[in-house]
Amino acid sequence: QVQLVESGGGLVQAGGSLRLSCAASGGTFSMYAMGWFRQVPGKEREFVAAISWSGSSTGYADSVKGRFTISRDDAKNTMYLQMNSLKPEDTAVYYCAARFRSSGSYFTNVLDYNYWGQGTQVTVSS
Repeated sequence: QVQLVESGGGLVQAGGSLRLSCAASGGTFSMYAMGWFRQVPGKEREFVAAISWSGSSTGYADSVKGRFTISRDDAKNTMYLQMNSLKPEDTAVYYCAARFRSSGSYFTNVLDYNYWGQGTQVTVSS
């Protein structure tokens, strides 16, 4: 069973950048497909980005495509989300998630994931 801990959130001005990290422990990180989701109060958790267990496939929500980049470093048991050109509407709690590999693809649905971190707050001021 894998445990996930996010870090790197904070307050940034619009147009700025942040890099989120998701550190995994308790499992063989390279065997998990990973994803980033975000949630604001009163709304459902939404997909942001995902990466396959091999790292060869990635996917992004349309709202972040071209601004965010997902990556993973299996040697460090860590996944990253580089967020550039941040907008106030990116403000949310960001969660990382893991799913034991079942294919070579990535996954975009909340229900696809078995393990979740506690979340890290990202606030973008205008």
